[in-house]
Amino acid sequence: MELKGCVAAITGGTGGLGAAVARHVAGAGGRVALLDLDASGAALADELGGSFHAIDVTDAAACVSALAEVSGQGRLDLMVNCAGIAPAAKTVGRDGAHDPALFAKTIGINLIGTFNCASAAAAIMARQDGVGPDGERGVIVNTASVAAYEGQVGQVAYGASKAGVAGMTLPMARDLAGLGIRVVAIAPGLFLTPMLEGLPAEVQTSLGQQVPYPSRLGNPTEFAALVGHIAENPMLNGEVIRLDGAIRMAPR
Repeated sequence: MELKGCVAAITGGTGGLGAAVARHVAGAGGRVALLDLDASGAALADELGGSFHAIDVTDAAACVSALAEVSGQGRLDLMVNCAGIAPAAKTVGRDGAHDPALFAKTIGINLIGTFNCASAAAAIMARQDGVGPDGERGVIVNTASVAAYEGQVGQVAYGASKAGVAGMTLPMARDLAGLGIRVVAIAPGLFLTPMLEGLPAEVQTSLGQQVPYPSRLGNPTEFAALVGHIAENPMLNGEVIRLDGAIRMAPR
């Protein structure tokens, strides 16, 4: 797939990793649709010459409707799922057992929300003509996390949700292989997203020094560059790619 001229839908596209992906794709000549609850994404969409769609990714019908709007203007070539939350809560904390509603909310947004958009996008892609020598109809990129493998203290809900994203990558890719649709997940490590940007500079530096090399926090543009490479490299399929500077997270 060439980014130039492609149509890409990006959840969580208002900020952080999603916004970086949107800028990367638009900069390469693609058309972007930002799917997010944060209405400020409309300004970014205007800046990039794209469109904004306010949706809750846990609402499967809303995902189907929004992606139909996106593809109604042409094709849907690239689906990038970046929407997510990262609450901190132990299995048993000071106030007792982990709030089951918080656990369910995390799974709902990070895992089920990813599935909702990925499956709805795949259904659209399956109906369009294949392009290129392999007859490719589309590419889906989901966001896992190193927490899928080394969840830290307080990340039981987050780790479980991201492990689910990692776990569905290969079977989804196998499901869609006959339709000419690829599925890849990225498992980022410590990246300078809005969640970490709110921390004091010394804390950011300390976190970055935990990364073997380069010893710093990842830049969202580096995540976006990998999304671009995945889209353009047809042999990348069914894989979860760690993007983490070789970090292996400690318990705390």
